[in-house]
Amino acid sequence: MRLPLNLLSLTLSILPGTLAVFADEAYAVDYHHELLGLPKPHTTFFHRPRKEDKASLLYTLSDLGVLGAVHPGTGKVLWRQVLGAENGFLRPVEGENVVASGAGRRVDAWDAMSGKEIWGNAFLGTVKDLEVMESAAADNAPKDILALFEEEGKGVLRKLKGKNGDVAWEYKDHGDDIPLQVSTNVKDVFVVSLHGSAGAYNLKVTTLDPVTGKKITDYTLSTKGDVHAAEDVLLVGANSASPIIAWTDKSVNNLKVNILGKSSSLQTLPLKEADGEIEKVSIHAPELVQSFPHFLVHIHSAVANRADVYHIDLKTGGINKAYSLPKLPGKGAVSVSSQDANVFFTRITENEAVVVSSVSHGILGRWPMTVAKDSATYLHGASEVVQKTPDTYSVRSAVLTSNEDWVLIRNGALDWSRTEGLSGAVAAEWAEIPESESLAKTLEAEAHSNPLSAYIHRVKRHANDLQYLPAYLQQLPSRFITSILPGEAASQKPGILIRDSFGFSKLVIVATQRGRVYGLDAGNQGAVAWSLKAFDIPSGKKWAVKGIWVEQTKGTVTIRGGDGEYVLAEVTTGKTVERTMPGSWPTVQSTAVVDSPSGPWLLPIGVDGNPGDIPAEWAPSASLVVQGKDGEVKGLKFDISGANAVPVVVWTFQPTSGQKIVNIVSRPVHDPVASIGRVLGDRTVLYKYLNPNIVLVTAVSDESSTASFYLLDSVSGDLLYSASHEGVDTKQPITSALTENFFTYSLWSDIVTTTTALPASKGYQIVASEMYESDVANDRGPLGPSNNASSVEPSDIPNAEPALPHVITQSYLISEPISHMAVTQTGQGITTRQILCTLAGSNSIVGIPRTLLDPRRLIGRDPTPLEAEEGLFSYHPVIEFDPKLVLSHKREVIGIQDVIATPAILESTSLVFAYGIDIFGTRVAPSMAFDILGKGFNKLSLVGTVLALWVGVFVLAPMVRKKQINGRWQTS
Repeated sequence: MRLPLNLLSLTLSILPGTLAVFADEAYAVDYHHELLGLPKPHTTFFHRPRKEDKASLLYTLSDLGVLGAVHPGTGKVLWRQVLGAENGFLRPVEGENVVASGAGRRVDAWDAMSGKEIWGNAFLGTVKDLEVMESAAADNAPKDILALFEEEGKGVLRKLKGKNGDVAWEYKDHGDDIPLQVSTNVKDVFVVSLHGSAGAYNLKVTTLDPVTGKKITDYTLSTKGDVHAAEDVLLVGANSASPIIAWTDKSVNNLKVNILGKSSSLQTLPLKEADGEIEKVSIHAPELVQSFPHFLVHIHSAVANRADVYHIDLKTGGINKAYSLPKLPGKGAVSVSSQDANVFFTRITENEAVVVSSVSHGILGRWPMTVAKDSATYLHGASEVVQKTPDTYSVRSAVLTSNEDWVLIRNGALDWSRTEGLSGAVAAEWAEIPESESLAKTLEAEAHSNPLSAYIHRVKRHANDLQYLPAYLQQLPSRFITSILPGEAASQKPGILIRDSFGFSKLVIVATQRGRVYGLDAGNQGAVAWSLKAFDIPSGKKWAVKGIWVEQTKGTVTIRGGDGEYVLAEVTTGKTVERTMPGSWPTVQSTAVVDSPSGPWLLPIGVDGNPGDIPAEWAPSASLVVQGKDGEVKGLKFDISGANAVPVVVWTFQPTSGQKIVNIVSRPVHDPVASIGRVLGDRTVLYKYLNPNIVLVTAVSDESSTASFYLLDSVSGDLLYSASHEGVDTKQPITSALTENFFTYSLWSDIVTTTTALPASKGYQIVASEMYESDVANDRGPLGPSNNASSVEPSDIPNAEPALPHVITQSYLISEPISHMAVTQTGQGITTRQILCTLAGSNSIVGIPRTLLDPRRLIGRDPTPLEAEEGLFSYHPVIEFDPKLVLSHKREVIGIQDVIATPAILESTSLVFAYGIDIFGTRVAPSMAFDILGKGFNKLSLVGTVLALWVGVFVLAPMVRKKQINGRWQTS
């Protein structure tokens, strides 16, 4: 009998004590896509942040105005800075640990290793170009920066000191020329401007003294109507390595090139077609001052591409063609890199990567592309070439694909890929993973056939299912270990969409401003399940998504744009079901999901708040709230007139004169109420005001610095409650949220000069309000004795006044502005709600418990035992954002546009998704996870305890039986 006890002791002794520790779920249940945006060709480069080191980093300033440094080996973002302006400039300062940027009104210098700002300066105009000055001095003084601005239609060039950003000199062009770009060499500074009338510009080159900034001379290049806009100028070289300005003629048959500073040197270089009409011409020239003055002309047609390499003779001003790169089918990307004076061109196509020197056509390195081939093509990139031995080279290229992925290709092999197209999200919606219907349909087919055929069909089906047996057997050990060890079950394989028992595995459909739609698997760390190019959005414009709706029963998603376009796609695959192009329908101001006799659908609403006539079978069954062309709020209903339903204005609300409406929010579509009242400590009840037809309207006045909040009944248009704040900074974010009988909003308010003003009222504030039917417990208010009540006729008495809610309000000071608000959602509404707030200042997302914002918190005293039992506690005017409230933890989540939530199957849990520049998702349990075992639960100890009890029963049972038998013999 000692053997089982010894085994039990040994088993219990080896149980790991660490399994009893509750591990934090941070970085386990959440996911974060740390994005930059699409890299631009002229602001992406490799740069050595330390001159003495050989290692370099990859820098970019994206189309979203995000500056960042990426580790070339891993693809991980090392640091980011949000510059804001989308048309910015980024330049490396060669030999220094500095990168300089110009965006909007600002010029900044950044530490290339840490991303910290070294200096910054703001001016009145807009930055049009930025370059690093060449210097003939041999000292190690920081290099100066040339910044070209457009101020009030005039060009202004400033030389900024590299040490602190102060202005060394300033040159202002008093003409009407449009500033284009700036270039420099050791002895001159060149300012290139568009000269003449719009649509037929000439190019004006002004030469300045680099020491004083005074004008030396200028000359004008006649383009003969070839240049219509700034985009028609292909290149203005930055320095003496590429001292040229180039553009093409109207027919795109010739390239016009002028060497800066030589007014008579205008040369015409023929462009050879590449299997068809030339669609695009790009020029690639080195940036390093010590590089050979060589450049490459890349020519694209619809089906092929080719390139020519040219050499510049700086002494004679001649430009000679050195050699040509062969014509290759399809698209391709060419990039330039320099090492000392040597210039290398890297050409990447779908079949190979090739490196050549600018000196001769000999191929230095050729690698076959091992990247999986798909429909994507390579658009542009930045490369770094390393000479390992005198005869061997290595190259790595960061290339942007047509699928909007940023990939790094090292010697033809893929190192990493970043889904940068996911940045700039403008709309998102949750979608359920549809249940598999194949088995149900098969069983139904077998049930309706004769027994023999059904039996044969079932045997075949079972035989076919045997192919999944090896994989099932292979997963058994891991499933068994996962079931007894602490932690969560292993996630499914990437690309496989499977519903789970807890409702954590869902899809998020995301639409971006570039016209692309993504399906993200929230149950698999937000992995991209599919992507779809819905529409081709022109450069410089954004896709104005007005509505996104998922029809869960059909497994489809509908997305409507502002120009009348819409796309209907499957949520699991992204396959397009239906699509209409922009302009096919009238302009759309907004959308609304409505119920109709034919089922729910996404209703487009016109620019003036008029949805127009619609078929009667699609008429909304409920009233609508829209915003008119003058900013007023209107309530609509639909009257049937023949075969159509006509919208009729039922009521109109206009705020106080001088105010404009900036926001309208309503209760979430899924907003269940678990209790109609709030039970107080003395067991009495405050009954909640639960009107599903209420909207919260926010109106501001810039002149009087006021913000007003109006609570309206959406059916009758009655004003139920209003509040106004003075001294409000209307330029700061003003956000609001509404749920159940609770609404909250945030703003910045200053001290108003009155005798009753309190100093504590200045700053960022969050105001919380609760609505009850009466201010007296156990009282249902004026509607209590009514047999019937509605929003239109609120009592049995005709034309009676509306039943107004009793509103309890309290305000709190917070440390920073809230840019967006949302509310968590659970299946039954039993779990305490959290207010999800986006903090743009600290780039984080916090979840504020509703209990913390309770307007009934006690002022100036501690709670009594009955009040404490109710959950009340003392009021404190300041709410500190405790780190435990931060859902994003230490992550910096930038550029968030909105936060959406959806319930899981578990009542305790709500799924949260935030989108904008970054993507962030998590799941929260505001009332703790009361219906699921946590990660720290020691399953192994439970199994060991059960086994120990079984062994104990097995050992003690014979002993007890023997004792009972002996007892019977003794009594007998």
